[in-house]
Amino acid sequence: MNKQRINEVVKNMQENNLDYLLISEPSSIDYLINYVNNPGERMYVLMLGANGDHCLFFNKLFFVENDLGIEIAWHSDTDDPTASIASKIAGAKTVGVDKHWSAHFLLSLMEKMPDTKFVNGSKCVDYVRMVKDKEEQELMIEASKINDKAVDKIIKLVGTGLSEKQIADQLEDIYKELGASGNSFEPIVAFGANGANPHHENDDSQLKPGDSVIIDMGCKYHGYCSDMTRTVFYKEVSEEAKKVYQLVRKANEAAEAMIKPGVKLCDIDKTARDIISEAGYGKEFNHRLGHFIGRDVHEYGDVSVNFDLEVKEGMTFSIEPGVYLPGKFGVRVEDLVLVTKDGCQVLNSYSKDLIVVND
Repeated sequence: MNKQRINEVVKNMQENNLDYLLISEPSSIDYLINYVNNPGERMYVLMLGANGDHCLFFNKLFFVENDLGIEIAWHSDTDDPTASIASKIAGAKTVGVDKHWSAHFLLSLMEKMPDTKFVNGSKCVDYVRMVKDKEEQELMIEASKINDKAVDKIIKLVGTGLSEKQIADQLEDIYKELGASGNSFEPIVAFGANGANPHHENDDSQLKPGDSVIIDMGCKYHGYCSDMTRTVFYKEVSEEAKKVYQLVRKANEAAEAMIKPGVKLCDIDKTARDIISEAGYGKEFNHRLGHFIGRDVHEYGDVSVNFDLEVKEGMTFSIEPGVYLPGKFGVRVEDLVLVTKDGCQVLNSYSKDLIVVND
């Protein structure tokens, strides 16, 4: 059990007048008690009490090898799992529930406690997870170092006759050879016009001279994720593609240059978006600038026009502007950044120079 992290969550609970908080997201439970479990359809809940009364509600089907430092309330498949929660928090006025919990369990609990107010308590945990401690930062840095090494190996496969799928399929083994546990998400390899779809699903497409190649990839290292994107070109690059590439790189680097504590996340997005819009490609930049990352590849928080939270030291998020021209090509350049005391550390060092790959 990580007492410091739990204490920070409890402080947020007290500030929001929550008597209890029910946490069901496995990555958040792991973050707080150092235990990994994937319960599937079965109920798995960490209850935190503002009074210090904490308990893990756990199905007997699963095995706990070590003492987690917290009370465990066991239930079986034939039990009503929410009954034990209702008994434990009886009399509570306001209970927070995280956004991950299934309505199947929440509605059952609400029926048992009609006089209790249930509210979204996700931010009590999310705001703690947004700021990485020193240990987390070191793991994020190492995960990105592995990603830099892996992208070099992947780019060397471009032009070898492999399809998008075949290139993407190499990544899992490459990551494991480099010391990671595997992919942090399904990688994207998009040739030519396929790259105009930001979330293209890899297919059997073959490279043609002049194609752009978007490679969006990430690994998991000791529970923490990396994520990066590079765009290269095969054999030749058109003047339009060259112009767009330099524009996207400029937006990426301008956004990274302004990151420091106190700057609003929405203003970082605006800096990159204005550069692309002023060049006439605003409509072709059709997604947010970035997302937060840590134990999950997409965590709470983003770099967008709608998120005006101020940057804090220890935050980690992506900066990934892109321009997507249907029927032609796409370009995206993505790094992860770690906010430091007076700026940021770009976690990816792989070159952002325009690269043309030959056979």
